[in-house]
Amino acid sequence: MENEPASGTTEALAAEAATRHARFGRLPERIRFHEMTEEKQAAPSASAVGSHDPEASWNHFSCLALDLGL
Repeated sequence: MENEPASGTTEALAAEAATRHARFGRLPERIRFHEMTEEKQAAPSASAVGSHDPEASWNHFSCLALDLGL
C-alpha cells in the first residue's frame, strides 16, 4: 500500500508512538491571553503636559537629510 509508512506494521507504529510519548510526554498547558497580559493605570508624564514647544520645534524636521544637516 502506498500510504503505509516505511516502518510497516501497526505494531511498529504503536511502538514508535509509545517511544515518542515516553521521550516527549505531552505538550505544556496552553497559556491564555489574559494570563499573559497585565493592565496598569497609566499616569500622565510631566513631559506629556504642555509638551509642544514652538521655540524648539525647529529641531525636528520631517526630512532625514535636514535632520542630519545635509
